[in-house]
Amino acid sequence: MKRVLFSMVLLLVASISFAQVKKVKEAKGIANELKPDFAKAEALIKEALANPETKEDPATWDVAGFIQKRINEKEMENAYLKRPYDTLKVYNSVLDMFKYYLKCDELAEIPNEKGKIKNKFRKSNSAIMLTDRQNLINGGIQYFNMDKNKEALAFFSTYIDVSSHPMFEKENFLEKDTILPQVAYYATLAAAKLEDYPTVLKYGPYAENDKEVGKYAMEFMATAYQSQGDTAKWVDTLKKGIQKYPDHSFFFGHLIDYYSNANKYDEAMQFADDMLAKDPNNTFYLYVKGYLYHNMKDYEKAIEFYKKTIEIDPKYAEAYSNLGLIYCIQAQDYAAKTTADMNDPKYAKEQAKIKQFYEEARPFYEKARELKPDQKDLWIQGLYRIYYNLNLGTEFEEIDKLMNH
Repeated sequence: MKRVLFSMVLLLVASISFAQVKKVKEAKGIANELKPDFAKAEALIKEALANPETKEDPATWDVAGFIQKRINEKEMENAYLKRPYDTLKVYNSVLDMFKYYLKCDELAEIPNEKGKIKNKFRKSNSAIMLTDRQNLINGGIQYFNMDKNKEALAFFSTYIDVSSHPMFEKENFLEKDTILPQVAYYATLAAAKLEDYPTVLKYGPYAENDKEVGKYAMEFMATAYQSQGDTAKWVDTLKKGIQKYPDHSFFFGHLIDYYSNANKYDEAMQFADDMLAKDPNNTFYLYVKGYLYHNMKDYEKAIEFYKKTIEIDPKYAEAYSNLGLIYCIQAQDYAAKTTADMNDPKYAKEQAKIKQFYEEARPFYEKARELKPDQKDLWIQGLYRIYYNLNLGTEFEEIDKLMNH
């Protein structure tokens, strides 16, 4: 009796398994029809992908990929015949096809009971995927332009990931695919917008050597490390960025800010000197050296380097603004030490000295305003203080209105 029951159980399991395999074949047959019912085919294969009897069979995933391939072909046929077609469906079918074929390949690479690998799917599937790989970029761009960064990232990341997949080893994409760094840049950009910092750090290295976008990819990587609180890697990425892209001010500026905020002025100054040794007339490096002296309260040296900056670049508004600021600071520092007694013989002389500082500051702030009238933070507070202290009624009234506008 037990043997009979056991046999019945085996027959039941076999029939269930056969039923699932039959559904997989039925799904493929439907997809291959002249007018396929894709909803039915997808429902059948979805069930098989979840069923324990068929979900570990690479053939199931191969059919799932085939269905997506057929969806894509039908949409493209409509496009060719100038009928209405769904562009996003075209791209999403390609993405899903890649997902299914990659899983198929993974399962097909598992050795059998004899330890042998018989992957009969790789050759044909990789050829299909190669044909449609470009559409991963197109799909990513369309979603990116729609500001759907999560969806865009799925396309870009798949494009990058398959570049190093064993299915495409012979293609040598990592060396030969000249578009790959650009796609990696957009992947890091989409990930940065999502604040997905691990993904920024995963794909950033693919783009960091590209002449056009490498510096921006490294910006995102530096920001990712900083956001994760990894100061050591953040600083290391900034240093690496300076070496690779010395003309891109992001890395140098942030590194100097780090040293300055951490009161590591010796290290900051040494770094600034090293960069100036390589490029003595670089206005940004000169400005930064002035900025360091400024923060160290060595105002004479700061004035010297800010003035060197505007000698080379007379339109460097930030240098003009900081020159004005230094003279205002000197006026305030000096005023704090002067007498308040109007009868004191020193009073008139000291007030004249204070006025002199503000008069020296005035043309620099006014030049900053002339150069960048819309960037009020560079000049409005300074001119307000100067016009007030110099008793310039008309000018003060105009700035006062701007301040309260």
